[in-house]
Amino acid sequence: MKQVDLDKETDKIVDRYNARITGSVSILQDIQALYHYLPKEALIRVAERLNIPLSQVFSLATFYKAFTLKPHGKHLVCVCLGTACHVRGAHSLVDELQRRLKIKPGETTKDNKFTLAVVNCLGCCAIGPVMVIDDKYYEHVRVNKIDSILNKY
Repeated sequence: MKQVDLDKETDKIVDRYNARITGSVSILQDIQALYHYLPKEALIRVAERLNIPLSQVFSLATFYKAFTLKPHGKHLVCVCLGTACHVRGAHSLVDELQRRLKIKPGETTKDNKFTLAVVNCLGCCAIGPVMVIDDKYYEHVRVNKIDSILNKY
């Protein structure tokens, strides 16, 4: 994306929050929703528009686990490896996803379609093992269901 377009889109998001520092987390959330990560150029623009040091914006972007500075694929595939999911076979899901997508956790497919992530807990232990793609939760996932789930995307 061109710098002019990135600045324009970032400005629209900052303007939605009246260019106020109190909206900075929401601003970063909206930027990440648009680009699937936080581009360095967008962080610089946010700092300029909010009239705060870039280090302050960067601190927010690195403090919260929900933010990423690395480009993600179009779809984020997340597998819970918490205790309940672990004992129900979550590691075999991760193994199968790695095989099927040809990537490791933290990586993105060559076509930028999927990024694979693992987390320690999603807070839904009763329905484990759990896999989340974007905002859609898949409960009681088994290895033999992975292909049909991924094919939806």
